[in-house]
Amino acid sequence: MNEGRAKLALASGSPRRLALLEQAGIKPDLLCPTNIDETPKKSEMPRSLVARLARAKANAALTKRKVVDLGPSTFILGADTVVALGRRVIGKPDTIDEASYGLKLLSGRSHRVYTSVYLITPKGTARQRIVETKVRFKRLSREDVESYLVSGEWRGKAGGYAIQGRAEAFVQKLQGSYSNVVGLPLYETVSLLQGTGYPVYFNWFNAG
Repeated sequence: MNEGRAKLALASGSPRRLALLEQAGIKPDLLCPTNIDETPKKSEMPRSLVARLARAKANAALTKRKVVDLGPSTFILGADTVVALGRRVIGKPDTIDEASYGLKLLSGRSHRVYTSVYLITPKGTARQRIVETKVRFKRLSREDVESYLVSGEWRGKAGGYAIQGRAEAFVQKLQGSYSNVVGLPLYETVSLLQGTGYPVYFNWFNAG
């Protein structure tokens, strides 16, 4: 094991976050999904919720054996994304009825997507960024909703939709980071990693 080389553990099992990192030329050394309670606390605001959950995911990964085994030069990246209509969080639906209800709430309205990125460095310091994107959906017809539900893309997605899939056809306007809505704001994530000493661009040079 080369303990001197900087390593990266992603405290997530999300294929979307992994794909976004790889798009930026970053390949985590380890995927370490964590099992934490994502239930919002009473009166918890969306920004506070994503900040807390991203921090909890990274900290939960910190003590896992497979993360420790990577060695002392390991960066741990946690992230969480929520969709909110005002103060109300539209969570990940468990059933098709919940997904239908969420889409109808978002229909013809603007909502906000928040992602918190939380990075623990090898020195044990932590840095966090919270990114907000405003998204407006067109007014969804009954056919729009029913067809989308049949596609199954809503499963496991914050707000019950995947902007990188069929739901992009619902978006009238987007203000802010597109990758944030997918699940990981690339500009802020790369800036965090680079600013704390992770060799992002070294990996680009060695991609071939």
